[in-house]
Amino acid sequence: MSVVLDTPVAVRRAAMDLLARREHGRVELTRKLRRRGAPPELIDGALDRLAEEGLLSEVRYLGSFISSRGRSGYGPLRIREELAQRGLGREAIEQALAEAGIDWAEQLRDVWQRKFGGQQPADMRERAQQSRFLSYRGFSLEQIGRLLRGADLD
Repeated sequence: MSVVLDTPVAVRRAAMDLLARREHGRVELTRKLRRRGAPPELIDGALDRLAEEGLLSEVRYLGSFISSRGRSGYGPLRIREELAQRGLGREAIEQALAEAGIDWAEQLRDVWQRKFGGQQPADMRERAQQSRFLSYRGFSLEQIGRLLRGADLD
């Protein structure tokens, strides 16, 4: 059964249902409500009110997203790109990454240990394979190079 989102109350309820499941950014929440058929003029008003009440928070969303993706083994480059694709501002992303309290060097080492058992690459093919994987996960080539050379990451 599809709910008709033609009143401010219905749009607010749909937005709150989405927020009850997990944090959302404003752009992402707007996109989801539009897909459900809510008119833009009702969406903006409902989201403004939710933000005023503290139920919709970009800062909380950024923190939650970074923490979740970091625990999943993703690095700052990948997380930054995913957040930018979700319509969040560059300054807010950078500030949230800085405040996340994640030791990215340790995160890189953990991902490498889990995937490759902490084994230094035996040849250039293995080195390229490990580098590609870690780069895809969102770690910088500089950090990856230091890790694979056995140098201190800090």
